[in-house]
Amino acid sequence: MRFFRKKELILNSKLRGKRGTVLQPLAVGIVSAILVTLILIMGLLDIRRSKANLVGFLEDQALSTISVLQRLTEENLKSIISAADKKSSRLMSPSREEAAYSKRWVIEAVTDLGKKIDDQWRKGKVNDDYLKKFAAENNLWYLAVLDRYGEVVHQSGPLQTNLLEPRELRIDGRYLTTLEILEKIRAKHGIGFVVLRRKDNSGMVIINLDKEGLIYWSLKVAVERGMEKIGEGHGITYVQIINDQKKLLSSVGNPSHALKETDFNYKDILAGKIKIASREVDYGEQKILDLAAPLFLDKTVVGIVRMGLDRGSMDKIIAENKKNIFVFMVFIVIIALLSMWLLYYDQNRHLSGIIEMERRLEKAERLSSLGQLAAGVAHEIRNPLNAISIATQRLKKDFVPAESSKEENFNNLSSVIKDEIKRLNGIIEEFLSFSKSRRLELRDFSITEILQKIVSLIREEAQDRGVIIETKWRESPAVIPVDINKIQQAFLNLIKNAMESIPAQGKVSITVDKEGKNYIIVRISDTGCGMAVDEIERIFSPEYTTKEKGVGLGIPLASEIIRGHGGEIRVISRKGEGTTFEVVLPRERLNDRPLKEKG
Repeated sequence: MRFFRKKELILNSKLRGKRGTVLQPLAVGIVSAILVTLILIMGLLDIRRSKANLVGFLEDQALSTISVLQRLTEENLKSIISAADKKSSRLMSPSREEAAYSKRWVIEAVTDLGKKIDDQWRKGKVNDDYLKKFAAENNLWYLAVLDRYGEVVHQSGPLQTNLLEPRELRIDGRYLTTLEILEKIRAKHGIGFVVLRRKDNSGMVIINLDKEGLIYWSLKVAVERGMEKIGEGHGITYVQIINDQKKLLSSVGNPSHALKETDFNYKDILAGKIKIASREVDYGEQKILDLAAPLFLDKTVVGIVRMGLDRGSMDKIIAENKKNIFVFMVFIVIIALLSMWLLYYDQNRHLSGIIEMERRLEKAERLSSLGQLAAGVAHEIRNPLNAISIATQRLKKDFVPAESSKEENFNNLSSVIKDEIKRLNGIIEEFLSFSKSRRLELRDFSITEILQKIVSLIREEAQDRGVIIETKWRESPAVIPVDINKIQQAFLNLIKNAMESIPAQGKVSITVDKEGKNYIIVRISDTGCGMAVDEIERIFSPEYTTKEKGVGLGIPLASEIIRGHGGEIRVISRKGEGTTFEVVLPRERLNDRPLKEKG
């Protein structure tokens, strides 16, 4: 037997070598999948590169606009500072007329603040807290509203009289008024102020700007004038200028939201480490590229320029690239599927002959090995069976119990032994003709009755093994067309296989149930050692066995008998958790037909 098994392995190896030389559709599918993946990766990289180039172009456009804004802001700021500082005015290039005009810009901006304060004062909304908050937001040194007598009504904080000597706070024995104190502080420390008097002389608003405040307002006004000269256009939707204290200096257009530190790396931009930063923002239906860049004045970063550019054209280009890549990938997939189908169709025609030849050769090898094995098995088994048969006949004839109660049991057991010996002889004959076609003799019979007979037969053996046999007839009597002897042999082989798989104590469960309307299912479950996946694939092969004794033909014989009845066997098993054989048999009568080899 080993000789033929080795020969079969050599033959299968040759056939596998021939089959491997034919290109499989799966290989085409894998190659196509790899090709599509590469195209997708290249397309994504191309889209990313195109997007980076477009964003870079918009960033360069923004930097060009910002450089113009910086130049105009520097010119305006020099004019304002030269007008405010007489000493520095000699060093600045703007003319006196231009400087005076620039100083008026700052005065006008501060005057507008005073008008807002006066308007809120008339509405009764001004108090000390309001003025304190307003002064902090606008970099004002001191802010106050006075009555007609010059007395403070509300102020942003106590006036810092400690900037003057105590003797300077009096003149001719009286304390100076608020305006007089502010004038002396201006003369001594250069902290200027603007006074706005009401036309009816019912009060006034005083706004003080120290050096820091003057720089802030000079920069604010200079930036606003520079942005007025640039104007909007060229895809610019908004521009914001924010100083290094995160205060808004100027704004054109309506940004989607206020700039946050989380939007850009705020510290690195102010430190001049980042030339320009950008991000994509969806502003309603409008698609915007939000940019931020440092604002330089005299090579010093004094704030951040935030600019919004319309990226509609950029998105259209990217969308067009994505569409082209998608169409190209679909085209490749269609070609791959068509190639796979053509290969599959062509290979099926050529491989069908090879597969049929392989099946016939495998069958011939198996029949040859089984024929040799059958001769030895028949010779070894028939002689003991004949001896047992003769002994049984003599027992039944000469050793009948005298008691009538025992006589019936004795006769029943003798009949069972005789029938089983006869069936074993039939099995040997079937084994010898295992690969030959033979016709089933079908008649309606109860599956539960057949199984109950088998259980009665092997119950004693099961008890000796410590195995409990449990039966559940959920569908009874479950009458179907069967060949009684052959189906009994099939179930006996499966049940004994289940018992033998239990190394110690365990349980075998036999269940009969319905499978849909047209089938009966018999489940034979054990609590044995179970099987691995590779073992399940080989148990129906006549050459495979895990038994130390025996030839391992029980399950292959059972499988062929079940298939001859138009049924099937399903195996569910897991290593160490037991095995379940599910035998599905049709309810309807099939035409008498021979058992055929699987495959």
